[in-house]
Amino acid sequence: MRRLRRIKIIATLGPASSDSAMIRRLFEAGADVFRINMSHTPHDKMRELVATIRNVESSYGRPIGILVDLQGPKLRVGSFADGAVQLKNGQKFILDSDKTPGDSTRVQLPHPEILAALKPGHALLLDDGKVKLIAEDTSHDRAITRVVIAGRISDRKGVSLPDTDLPVSAMTPKDRLDLDAALATGIDWIALSFVQRAEDVIEAKRMIRGRAAVMAKIEKPQAIDRLADIIEASDALMVARGDLGVELPLERVPSLQKQMTRMARRAGKPVVIATQMLESMIQAPVPTRAEVSDVATAVYEGADAIMLSAESAAGKFPVEAVSTMNRIGEEVERDPTYRSVVTAQRPDPEPTAGDAIADAARQIAETLDLPALICWTSSGSTAIRVARERPKPPIVAITPNVATGRRLSVVWGVHCVVAEDARDQDDMVNRAGSIAFRDGFVRAGQRVIIVAGVPLGIPGTTNMVRIASVGPEGEANI
Repeated sequence: MRRLRRIKIIATLGPASSDSAMIRRLFEAGADVFRINMSHTPHDKMRELVATIRNVESSYGRPIGILVDLQGPKLRVGSFADGAVQLKNGQKFILDSDKTPGDSTRVQLPHPEILAALKPGHALLLDDGKVKLIAEDTSHDRAITRVVIAGRISDRKGVSLPDTDLPVSAMTPKDRLDLDAALATGIDWIALSFVQRAEDVIEAKRMIRGRAAVMAKIEKPQAIDRLADIIEASDALMVARGDLGVELPLERVPSLQKQMTRMARRAGKPVVIATQMLESMIQAPVPTRAEVSDVATAVYEGADAIMLSAESAAGKFPVEAVSTMNRIGEEVERDPTYRSVVTAQRPDPEPTAGDAIADAARQIAETLDLPALICWTSSGSTAIRVARERPKPPIVAITPNVATGRRLSVVWGVHCVVAEDARDQDDMVNRAGSIAFRDGFVRAGQRVIIVAGVPLGIPGTTNMVRIASVGPEGEANI
């Protein structure tokens, strides 16, 4: 199951893609990671999906990543006496703590933390921005607002606050229960919603205690101002363009996507581009030309992964959506201009031994036009540092830890193989050649470059580069 592209594909599972046969088809079509959205998935179903994915994984012998996406806080207005009201431009509208059903002049906002944090001039967006209010007078139990974008608002519609720094945790009681259930099944990645600050990620990591990696979803304007700290605290980043486009002007999202992609790459953290990538394929077997260009842009930018949401979870054509994304990735990466674009964005190596080795290995591999760059990695850090360089040859990562292999499934360009750890340096070189030969990356007589840490098996000790020739049986010799 060697992929012919470097960018990875994340497919969300749902009603259209929850049985074993469909998950198998999605993997064969190109899905590298499966996402389980806890906003819509009860614990029993989540456990069933994880077990099914692991069965598919064992039958193909390739690590498959599982990403569990926590729901995060859901801020909503209360209910209305008549179920809905029509608000008019310029009118006053009150949000308060009174549980009485609302009318055209007021409604309950059952979130005292919002009322406490709101300031005059702050915007409130209702129902994904269809209605916009501006706070004019605020207190601890009510906010008098003015309607600036009129519209119909009904029971329990969502509230977004692009200007307000909310003193709430990214983890709700539901998220904590979902997290415990997910960790008990041995999943690989946790996507953390509603991240506003690095402390949100740190809080989640304290609960996870290394049992999964944490991907911070950037969907709040407050996170943009603290992006460097959030990236440093996280294991990966998701550019959640849907919610980001609600709370920020839509025209800002493309430039923020590019900035976040480059910042994450500079930090050596995987970055995922998500939301509405092939939205029309929920109903249609082919995407729009604009959607194809959108996916291609993420590939050209050097993102680690691109994600399907409703397209694969609830759409009519889940397999076609994955295969379309797969073909776009392959075609862009064949484009002669692709290498020049990715190379132009390459950040300088960090002043660490691991980055220096990764940069040197990439230069050697490209200078000698080697067919593969092979990493022995225990924790995955060696492969991630090499992937940061976006080398021309494919990256083959060999690890004795299946958990590492699964986490690396989201990292750009990494073909991961789980194998017994090397006994010594000679064994390391020989088996690197035979694994790359077996999986079709090299032919007899070609040379490969091998990156590892010595002593073997100790995380974070990347300090060795070897060049080896591959023999007729796949064995490698220095």
